[in-house]
Amino acid sequence: MCKQSRRIMTAPLLAGLFASSIVLSTAQSPLQSPQDKETTAAPAGRPPAPSHYRPDRFAGRAGAYYKLVWGVDSLSVKWTESGEVIRFTYRVVDADKAKVLNDKKNEPFLVDPQAGVRLVVPSLEKVGQLRQSSPPEAGKSYWMAFSNKGRRVKRGDRVSVVIGRFRADGLVVD
Repeated sequence: MCKQSRRIMTAPLLAGLFASSIVLSTAQSPLQSPQDKETTAAPAGRPPAPSHYRPDRFAGRAGAYYKLVWGVDSLSVKWTESGEVIRFTYRVVDADKAKVLNDKKNEPFLVDPQAGVRLVVPSLEKVGQLRQSSPPEAGKSYWMAFSNKGRRVKRGDRVSVVIGRFRADGLVVD
């Protein structure tokens, strides 16, 4: 084969290779991570979509501690009612150990060291305190609401809930 015929045959191959590399470089790679896809899909100036994955917040020793000592698990703190109320929920595993949390004599409060506040459970005239105080039953979930007037406690803050001798530190406000 002569040099000129080799050039004629390789020219279309090189042009095709060059064109395909341009197309591939502008297309999104299938090996791109889901996090990268979220950030590229989100419009400029907007945060990526939140993940629906919720890790167990009290895995290991902390979860075992609350179950063994206080008879509760699934502790959570949520920002509700447009931030005017912070709701603390827990599930009872052992009713005898969890009596302390539902005892009306123990005044509950929520402490946010970042905001420098101590929130209390409000008491309404006709309703009473916004907390459950019936004797706890194993397998049931219970709640109490803390007044967050002025919205000082924000989502993502780490807070502590104190009810009598019970204390849960490092709870993240969802």
